Amino acid sequence: MSDNSLNVNDHDRSSAGLRYVYPVVSRRAGGVSIGINLNTDNACNWRCIYCQVPDLKLGTAPPVDLALLERELSGFLQELQQGDFMQRVPPGMRRINDIALSGNGEPTSAREFAEVIELIGRLKPADIKLVLITNGSLMQRDSVQQGLRRMAQLEGEVWFKLDRASEEGMQRVNDTRATMDTVLRNLATAASCCPNTWLQTCWFALDGEAPGKQDEEDYLELLAACKEKGIRLQGVLLYGLARPSLQVEAPRLSALSAAQMEAFAARIRVAGYPVKLAI
Repeated sequence: MSDNSLNVNDHDRSSAGLRYVYPVVSRRAGGVSIGINLNTDNACNWRCIYCQVPDLKLGTAPPVDLALLERELSGFLQELQQGDFMQRVPPGMRRINDIALSGNGEPTSAREFAEVIELIGRLKPADIKLVLITNGSLMQRDSVQQGLRRMAQLEGEVWFKLDRASEEGMQRVNDTRATMDTVLRNLATAASCCPNTWLQTCWFALDGEAPGKQDEEDYLELLAACKEKGIRLQGVLLYGLARPSLQVEAPRLSALSAAQMEAFAARIRVAGYPVKLAI
């Protein structure tokens, strides 16, 4: 394996030398995820304390050069399928699992979001999944809803971030003042536009303390509220810390044990939701 090999601990957005497109060896996906970074200015409307983006700033995605994105994605798909790029990937992970809109900020903040989804739909091979990783805060935008409906036609998945299910918890972990009523409303919109919607939850210790019993109860209460309101979710993607944070809180964060993660996953399953666990 060469010195420029890829691994699950390295999500460098510049590893392919492109502006928008980058490869990730994803432990959750079990293969190569083709990342799409629309937030090339490192700007996001949230500031999650575990975020690995350097020089993260408050803001929105800059204008997207759709022609450049199309050239990059088309060329990189060809390189992965026909070139030697996969030689950089560990042998057991040499498969293309998905195209994932994630990157260095909130992807739905791009004004061209719906056009980006349409572009990906034109280029994406039928056997490669399309995933949107989002904090869900901009679901009220017509362009976002249009993009999600197109994703549904492409059998895509929405991974809706929910790290804590209380307003205090979200402010502490995500640095947002979102209300739980807003979260539920945005979840309902996401799931109605794209039925293959999952909650994505990062569970970790802060200042040496695991999430408390109240954090777990808040989370389970939100799941119950989803059922009560008819918000149909596919399940929960529960994961721990894999790479170091690049935020000022980094020294305060630590990973939970496998037993702690599995214990919370078991409670979610008892509540009636499938859980995919990545420790």
